[in-house]
Amino acid sequence: MTDGTTWLAAPQSIAFGGYRVVLARGLSPKELADRLAATVLYAIKHSAEAVGEHTGDSLLELMLDTYGDHFGGIGMRLGRAGDWTYAVAYGGWQGEFGPMAPVSRDGVHVCLLEYQEGNGKPVPPQFEYFHNGRLLSACNLHLDVSWGYQGVDGEAATATRLQEMFTAAGLPDPERDQREIHRTTLGIVEKFFGLSLPKEPIVSGTLPAVLLEPA
Repeated sequence: MTDGTTWLAAPQSIAFGGYRVVLARGLSPKELADRLAATVLYAIKHSAEAVGEHTGDSLLELMLDTYGDHFGGIGMRLGRAGDWTYAVAYGGWQGEFGPMAPVSRDGVHVCLLEYQEGNGKPVPPQFEYFHNGRLLSACNLHLDVSWGYQGVDGEAATATRLQEMFTAAGLPDPERDQREIHRTTLGIVEKFFGLSLPKEPIVSGTLPAVLLEPA
């Protein structure tokens, strides 16, 4: 069973602190994990080390035992939904990954959905879509002008069509509730790119997991 992505707009939809989900079409779960590990922003290279199958809670418990803190490292749970492979991040992932363009090399489609829900600024949810190393479209999903929203970034053909769908939904609209806007924009992005993300396996199921460790 696959679902859409609008369930991500619920409070703490995956874990405390927000969500970071990467979907890829054209990669296995292991390939996606390895490419994401290569983007970690540390002086030393990282690799994705398999740690068995875990629920979200059990992976966080493992990270607490391993690092002494839930946020002392980065873990990911991996799976498939239709044509999409996905990686869901746990722990101290905020601000620790570099550009996503390299993940989409060799003709791969990659979508990043990220929300630092626990950030006190607050930071709006982010969306990016890449294909073969090129940014096709990106924006903050609150469509918040105070965070620099001036339309959808990316290649004109894709970005313009996505912007037209936001406009047709009456967005941006500073009078609307941000959570409603978040849910609506996720739904538009999902429809535009044909995204699938299964809620039950991610929220309450068991999935293969990795820790991103120095290589």
